Amino acid sequence: MNAKRIAPLATFGAALLLLAADPAAAQSTSAEAINGLNERLLVVAIPITVLVEGILIYTVLKFKDSDEAKPTRENRRLEITWTVATAVILLFVGIATTMVMADQSVIADGVEDRADVPDDAEHVNVTAETYAWTFEYTRHNVSSSSKLVIPEGQETYFNITTKDWLHAFHVPQLGLKQDAVPGQNNYIMTTGTDPGLYQGYCAEYCGTGHSAMMFEVEVMPQDEYETWLADQCTGEWNEEELTCEAPDDDGNSNNATVAA
Repeated sequence: MNAKRIAPLATFGAALLLLAADPAAAQSTSAEAINGLNERLLVVAIPITVLVEGILIYTVLKFKDSDEAKPTRENRRLEITWTVATAVILLFVGIATTMVMADQSVIADGVEDRADVPDDAEHVNVTAETYAWTFEYTRHNVSSSSKLVIPEGQETYFNITTKDWLHAFHVPQLGLKQDAVPGQNNYIMTTGTDPGLYQGYCAEYCGTGHSAMMFEVEVMPQDEYETWLADQCTGEWNEEELTCEAPDDDGNSNNATVAA
């Protein structure tokens, strides 16, 4: 087989291997939406890459022995074709990206006045500061630091903010990323689908301690999640309401749950 055939076939074979690769299952609804967008864009990008590289290799091999370049002939039909094709491709990319970015599983609006937020959804206030994270589970009146836990199969909304300057909440495997901006409340949401431990960190350089600003995220089955919440309670745990009741000044239990 001559060189003219080997190069295009090698490029085509590499493209087939990329298409045949089976991506890992998504660990959350957010990751599923983002991975789906990447796959759709690859379906467009790989054929274009193969076509362009094939034409380039063919041209190099065909004209490598030419003494001098000859001017190309005007072909209006070809110019119109590639202009329209480019516009169609860009339109597809723009629409596909906009649909994913508008998905509530990727970027969520404020949840206070939304009717589509389930009553049993979890709400977690995520507060950044130099150089640590605090996670407040507002439905249960408990909090944690350095480790965030969310229930499997249940919508969880995160209210991201900061006490000082810019930070960024990022959990790549769960498809979660949102800036923490002073004076703002930015929301994201997800539903964890695969129990396990995932790494989170600050994705915005925030000072000398930035590299240590990491945390773990664990997706737990519902029964384990409720047990974990009870373990975080520093007062009296109300098992029916799943809330931590702090004692008042008289020593009586007082439900101090913060509204989401």
